Amino acid sequence: MAKQTTQAADGEKNGKQAESERSKSDGGWLMGRFRPSERAQDVTGTLLRLWGYLGRQKLALVTTAILVVISSGLDVLGPFLMGRALDLYVLTGDISGLARIALLMLGVYVGSAVVSWVQTYVMAAASQQAVTDIRNDLFVKLQSLSLRYFDERSHGELMSRLTNDVESVSDVLTSGITQLLSSILSLAGVAVMMLVLNVRLAIVTLITVPLMVSLSRWIAKRTRAGFRQRQAFLGDLNGLIEETITGQRVVKAYNREPEVIAEFKATNQGLRKASTLAEIFAGALPPVTNLVNNTGLTIVALAGGWMAVRGLATVGDIASFVQYARRFGWPLNGIASLYNSIQAAIAGAERVFATLDEVPELIDAPEARTFEDISGDVVFDEVCFGYEPGVPVLKRVSLRAQPGETIALVGPTGAGKTTIVNLLTRFYDIDSGRIAIDDVDICEIRLDDLRRKLGIVLQDTYLFADTVMENIRYGRLEASDEEAISAAKLANADQFIRRLPQGYATLLSERAGNLSQGQRQLLAIARAVLADPSILVLDEATSSIDTRTERIIQEAMLRLMEGRTSFVIAHRLSTIREADKILVIDDGEIIERGTHDELLAREGFYQNLYLAQFKGHLHLVPELAGA
Repeated sequence: MAKQTTQAADGEKNGKQAESERSKSDGGWLMGRFRPSERAQDVTGTLLRLWGYLGRQKLALVTTAILVVISSGLDVLGPFLMGRALDLYVLTGDISGLARIALLMLGVYVGSAVVSWVQTYVMAAASQQAVTDIRNDLFVKLQSLSLRYFDERSHGELMSRLTNDVESVSDVLTSGITQLLSSILSLAGVAVMMLVLNVRLAIVTLITVPLMVSLSRWIAKRTRAGFRQRQAFLGDLNGLIEETITGQRVVKAYNREPEVIAEFKATNQGLRKASTLAEIFAGALPPVTNLVNNTGLTIVALAGGWMAVRGLATVGDIASFVQYARRFGWPLNGIASLYNSIQAAIAGAERVFATLDEVPELIDAPEARTFEDISGDVVFDEVCFGYEPGVPVLKRVSLRAQPGETIALVGPTGAGKTTIVNLLTRFYDIDSGRIAIDDVDICEIRLDDLRRKLGIVLQDTYLFADTVMENIRYGRLEASDEEAISAAKLANADQFIRRLPQGYATLLSERAGNLSQGQRQLLAIARAVLADPSILVLDEATSSIDTRTERIIQEAMLRLMEGRTSFVIAHRLSTIREADKILVIDDGEIIERGTHDELLAREGFYQNLYLAQFKGHLHLVPELAGA
């Protein structure tokens, strides 16, 4: 519970920061100012890492490179043949020679088109494999990160990294690499051919290149920041959408539709401004390069005409140069347009790699040991912990659960009950002290072995959008249908499951919205039964259901707890009367411990909690009837 309070405070703080950033960006976007946090990072390093993924497809890359060289060579050969056709055949009236060179030109252009298609096919396969590897690595990394990482970030933002950011990388890798390589080779080929044909005219043609490069760099510098800002706002928007859809019942229950819509519009407006400015700069690059290119083409035409009059160039040379000057602009335009896509890809890739670079907070120690058969002897020794530095949630907590004992944890909201079980399951690491199972520190146990021995039934049961059978089998994936059904019977879930439209094959909706709270709890218990854990954690598993359903669940839980060390976080104190030991927790400390009767006889904090629950109904409580 303390964790939830901390998370709420973090969420409020993060929300205010995000709102502040959006407010600042609203006023300065059209002036070209970007948030300081969105400055360009290690662009070269990001590109090298992307290349590391693509470089795994060596055969495809070599094949693509060869095809690009062939395609670019054929593309450059076309204008040269046109110039020769004019000088050698058109001006001399050689029709048969003109027909032959025309067929040769046709073959060159058809060959160029075919080779271009093949190179696109090969590169698409290679790039999609690279993108698949990136997405796999990102998802695997997310599975390795601790709960603290997810507590501090919007789920929608993380989903955006897996989808939008990776997709922006995919767009560039699929077609951008071949386009970039082809453009560079075409530029080199065109430059060489122009120098071979006429050095003077080539110099005139290339005079506009420095201007085009300078303008492109100036625009691209601003485009990169714009695309990175757009990706950040897109993550914010996805987070808001995911949160609103998941909490739609709460939104409607409190009539918060106007506020949600207003927040969405504000975030969407920030995205619009970010996208607008990014696209303004991105859209300016092709027209600018076209303008410079057409200016160069005009200069070539004028200079070529003057040289032809002076006898310094032939008509064919001028025709070839006009074609080359135009083709010289095409690769530059392609590179300019591609550069914008690269900016979006880099912005997305940086966010993806930022997640990949996260160091898991919880990892197995080098000497971590396997944990097979355990008796369930659990010890907390002077354990201290806080979700935030300097804000302790547990203060020197010590307890012991003997094998097979049931330990109940009670206390007010935020006292630290849930934190104790979070530490036992090693969702978080303690700040100091020691937690041991069978006298082995849990930090010395492999995480997968530790959690395989723990069964958890939470108050807020999470079921997946799959069949009832597969949700039960989630406790042990290799279990047979018969074993799953047997677990459901032990959990008192079999009867209601068979009344469902397709029984065990019934498909559950998102978060099992087509089941009642009690039915979801029974399925969670069945899942825990199937997992057959040595230590059981029940986190307020009956706090949100009616009395009749509670009795059914209580019976299922008693069967599940039989012979197992169990930790029960109790909201209804009447449910833990038979616990072997009750620990009363307040403000992160164990202030009372004992059995139900012992604690009532002490007339302390526990009795006050108990009386508060039965206020006005003491006649229903035999042990307090005379109080």
